[in-house]
Amino acid sequence: MLHGRGAGPENILDLVPRLERPDFDYVAPAAPNRNWYPYSFMAAIEKNEPHLSNALAQVALAVATAEARGVSRDRIVLLGFSQGACLATEFMIRNPARFGGLVAFSGGAIGPPGTAWNGSGDFRGTPMFFGCSDVDAHVPEARVRETASVCERMGATVTTKIYPAMGHLVVDDEIAHAQAILDSTIAGW
Repeated sequence: MLHGRGAGPENILDLVPRLERPDFDYVAPAAPNRNWYPYSFMAAIEKNEPHLSNALAQVALAVATAEARGVSRDRIVLLGFSQGACLATEFMIRNPARFGGLVAFSGGAIGPPGTAWNGSGDFRGTPMFFGCSDVDAHVPEARVRETASVCERMGATVTTKIYPAMGHLVVDDEIAHAQAILDSTIAGW
């Protein structure tokens, strides 16, 4: 679980009771100074370096730690809000494989307008949810849709919901989509 800009692990962990899935292990790394990277996710990538690379390394470490504890990637779900959703999405695009899922609350792929995400690899049906407001001041609807399209092209099973006048928050319908992804990781076990 990856928190947003200016927040911390405690903020993203506030979603755990809403998810109503107490049998899962939740891991929430902390960004230095409460920011994964200093500028907008739509800024030139080099402006956000080396912070972006360091943040991606933290996500990789969390995934590797789970795998070392016997959790296969197809049972790992990355979930983030805002800056954390962007980071989770970027990690997935750069590391395509069959994961348990991706839940991106108000986020999209990182890079300036015109970025071509030419991810090679295959998500092999990884379920992904992208939810955002049509008037989010931080995350343009067009970037959410563009990101969803990239992930579909890379073999993900994507659900995108754009909520009218929602603002920059997480609503119950989004939680229901996250619950469905979490449930799918244990189906058949």
